[in-house]
Amino acid sequence: MALPKQKQSKTRGRKRRTHWKLSFPGLIKCPHCHSLKLSHRICPNCGYYKGKEIIKIKEK
Repeated sequence: MALPKQKQSKTRGRKRRTHWKLSFPGLIKCPHCHSLKLSHRICPNCGYYKGKEIIKIKEK
């Protein structure tokens, strides 16, 4: 089993991890109710997807 010959510094390891970032999800406006939703998914506010009502949302 291979072992490292020398200890790598903390800086060297942290330099490698600088690109591990969270990305913001791609939110778009729903064409039916104009609220923000994830793309390619049913709108949680109105239940529409691609102009068709997929699920019925109970109104308060």
